[in-house]
Amino acid sequence: MKKDKSKNYWLTPPDFYSVLNKEFKFDFDPCPYPKPDCFNGLTAEWGKSNYVNPPFKKEDGGGIAYWITKGIEENKKGKTVVFLIHVDRAIMKLIKAGAEIRTLGEVAWLSTKDGSEGYKHPSAVFILKGKKLFN
Repeated sequence: MKKDKSKNYWLTPPDFYSVLNKEFKFDFDPCPYPKPDCFNGLTAEWGKSNYVNPPFKKEDGGGIAYWITKGIEENKKGKTVVFLIHVDRAIMKLIKAGAEIRTLGEVAWLSTKDGSEGYKHPSAVFILKGKKLFN
């Protein structure tokens, strides 16, 4: 069955949520569905333990970067924040393979034409270390 990609909100499967809720005992969802009138999870004070399945489209709540920023701010107040965020399949393969992940911040990529700095994007390296074959 083909998925309808025109929908812009996907709900967390209850079985998946239940497992996380058992561990973290959520008391707040800043991204509820359906969203109550006049509610804004980006400006609200979050609970002690928060489950966040953020909207990814800017028109649905600012975009994921805003939600992550808010989650980090709430975590600095001592709150637990659990994000459900989809990850690219290639990156998931690296994580499953046990890759060490090092975040690099914004990397300024260089032009192949003249070597000048251009495109900047948050980046990370994924390291799959080899095993020592000899002592």
